[in-house]
Amino acid sequence: MPGLTSARYGKDNVRVYKVHRDEKTGVQSVTEMTVCCLLEGKIETSYTKADNSVVVATDSIKNTIYIKAKEHPVNPPELYASHLGQHFIDQYPHITAAHVKVVVHRWTRMTVDGAPHPHSFFRDGQETRNAEATVTRGAGIDLRSSVAGLSVLKSTGSGFHGFVRDEFTLLPEVWDRILSTDVDCTWDWKRFPTVAAVQEGVERFDKAWESARAIVMKTFATDESASVQNTMYKMCEQILEAVPEVDKAGFALPNKHYFEIDMSWHKGIKNTGKDAEVYAPQSGPNGLIKCEVARDVSTVVHR
Repeated sequence: MPGLTSARYGKDNVRVYKVHRDEKTGVQSVTEMTVCCLLEGKIETSYTKADNSVVVATDSIKNTIYIKAKEHPVNPPELYASHLGQHFIDQYPHITAAHVKVVVHRWTRMTVDGAPHPHSFFRDGQETRNAEATVTRGAGIDLRSSVAGLSVLKSTGSGFHGFVRDEFTLLPEVWDRILSTDVDCTWDWKRFPTVAAVQEGVERFDKAWESARAIVMKTFATDESASVQNTMYKMCEQILEAVPEVDKAGFALPNKHYFEIDMSWHKGIKNTGKDAEVYAPQSGPNGLIKCEVARDVSTVVHR
């Protein structure tokens, strides 16, 4: 007998831009976000019996996203996501959980004639700062923060050898290679009981983001990498050490390949091994390596 086992719905890809104007200095700050908000609860009859009386319209969810951005700070995104999710729990008794994801797009202040410009910005990469809040009735707020889309590359300081070889293996062992990836780094916070608890000491979220990003950059650059697996594990360990309120850190890293081009067919040109200078960047296929490291594996909550 078939039955509904899970259901959630809401509004995705809601684009929000907010400007803060400092009237005293004339300096303006901007934040651009893409928001997704999905609701769970006693909504099964809307699926099974065509009963729309339990449905909060997704247009209402969209409008709420805008209004809460007006009523509350949007920075840090963890706090805004918590306020937004808590609203749906407070407003609708039949909603039991709200899942909010906020993607903050990168705008960097311009420097003009050696000085920061008060109201002009530029996009210096596709990196985003993300926050996810799950607000559950009677259980509190689970927060996940992340850095995503941070493209990094180093031209040496990485190798890969000693791996399994069998009849399916063509890949040669290498002691020096190009390493490039698009960083997706997450860290899960210890559960917060209320929005007030999120707001108390709210500076923790910016500090954690700055620490995690700095750890990624420094470790990627300086680690004599035996593998993507080992390097990402070191990053996770350091994030847990730097941010005591985080329970778990994780990475998903595509290994973006750059292959040597054999030019020996043309006048004996050497372009392999130590003589390699020209490479062919590959768009796919690529390796994909993931891991999560928990502070205490006995208390891990799988999400």
